[in-house]
Amino acid sequence: MQTQELFQFSSWTIILMMLVFYGGTYLLSLIIKKDKESTSGFMVAGHGVGFGMGAASMTATWIWAASFYAAATSGYKYGLSGPIHYGFWGALMILFIYPFGMRFRQLAPNGHTLGELINARHGSSSQLILAVSNLMGSLISLMVNFTAAGALVSVLSPLSFQTGVIIAAVGVLSYTLTSGFRASVFTDFAQLVALMAIGVVIIPAVLFAMGGPQAMFDGLPNLTAQQQDFFSSEAFLQQGAPYFVAVLAYAIGNQTITQRLFAIDKTKIKATFVTATVGYAGIVIGLGMIGLMALTVGIQPLDGDMNNIIPQMVSTYLHPIFIALFFILVIGSLSSTADSDLSALSTIMMADVYGKNIAKDNPNPRKMLVVGRATMIIATALGLIFASLKLDILVMLVFVGALWGAVVFPVIASVFWDRVTNLAFTAAVIVALIFFCIARFELIPIEGGVALLFEIFASVGAAVVIGLMVFGFFGRRLGFIAALITLVLMLIYATGFLRDYEVLLASLTAYGVSTIVCVALSLMSNERFDFELIKERVGSYDKPQGKAQGGTSAQPKA
Repeated sequence: MQTQELFQFSSWTIILMMLVFYGGTYLLSLIIKKDKESTSGFMVAGHGVGFGMGAASMTATWIWAASFYAAATSGYKYGLSGPIHYGFWGALMILFIYPFGMRFRQLAPNGHTLGELINARHGSSSQLILAVSNLMGSLISLMVNFTAAGALVSVLSPLSFQTGVIIAAVGVLSYTLTSGFRASVFTDFAQLVALMAIGVVIIPAVLFAMGGPQAMFDGLPNLTAQQQDFFSSEAFLQQGAPYFVAVLAYAIGNQTITQRLFAIDKTKIKATFVTATVGYAGIVIGLGMIGLMALTVGIQPLDGDMNNIIPQMVSTYLHPIFIALFFILVIGSLSSTADSDLSALSTIMMADVYGKNIAKDNPNPRKMLVVGRATMIIATALGLIFASLKLDILVMLVFVGALWGAVVFPVIASVFWDRVTNLAFTAAVIVALIFFCIARFELIPIEGGVALLFEIFASVGAAVVIGLMVFGFFGRRLGFIAALITLVLMLIYATGFLRDYEVLLASLTAYGVSTIVCVALSLMSNERFDFELIKERVGSYDKPQGKAQGGTSAQPKA
């Protein structure tokens, strides 16, 4: 196996590259800065983002720092099918959110967050579950991206990890603070153009510098049988299936995605999300191929850290100019997601916390903007602190992922089924989270009858995942049929087997339990909800009369 030291730039070279990147991005944000920013403009760019900007922003936001390292790691660990299992499922989830996003926009055409819609549907307790999960998720994502910047700077220069974190944090905050989401979308477009241009150059350059496709073919005999198998069961069960389930939850639960659903011109949503699906798949699968290249030529990750695979390959085979382009590529990708996290956090605090729960639908637009910008500053400071502490990111992501997985069915059911109650929504999420923790961390032994029970819950969860996807694209009847077929197959083949894959078991359990509790409690109630009320209860905060549109409607009890 090959091993080597990574190429390093001088401290001043790295600082200059970051200053040029963030300085240029800040100047771009000044172009669109308005002297008097509205709350709608700050949160969702006035609901009028066009096709090109929207598709670029969706793609750039979905490709974050972890996409680089995780895609390459998947290619390195699982061989031929690894890049597909990371890139394809992630891309599919961008497409998955589109039909449900159309429903969100139909119910709340003037909305800003999914939490506002859920507040109008159920009340504050269900809304705050979404708000808390999004605050946690976006803050952790922010920390991950700052951490990636610090790690990259420390690997490619003599500068410390903390220095890289600080420069990235201040740089992202500087341009996002000016115009909020509008700046995030506008700069995403430029960052994606650079990301695609550099990616198109770097990936083939690495391939041909290492000897071209023939070098990869020559190294295939060194792979294990599973790594050589394009339909590897190991790759699917360890990488593909858990990731598929996780990103489904991310698509529904994460404010950075739903914020774009509310921001894009509603006539352009379908084209935007289809284009973003293709763009994401092409870029991320390409990045995963670098990990496969490393595997075939026998590269050993430096210090045993899989995150070093892409820097190693670039450092080993390419000229310093290409390494500099790679550096900008990663900084651009993590910045595009970090600014989306800041925008999402500020929107949640502005609309869900201040607008709905503090100001009680009668907010002061100027105070809302102050709340939004203050949130960005505080979130950046917290991101800096958490990144510097190097906390266990995986454990926190597990909890947030579980919470998002637990809300998927209650959220979707709430916007299509008039019998879902606030109690059903809240109880479903809480009970599902408890069962997830039991399965994921084995709080009790998962064996015998207990293991069988969890496998049944997980089988229901798998049926829900497949059923919801088919329902979104092909309607209710085919959705039920697909769910029923999946349930039968899972009960036949997964029982006695799925218990050996704890991550997948736990994730599917969250889906299954939340669905069972939500449906059971909803059927026990005779309440019916008029969906037209949502349009009355969710509106703009920039109305001159002082009350938000729809603010006079009675709110459901929490």
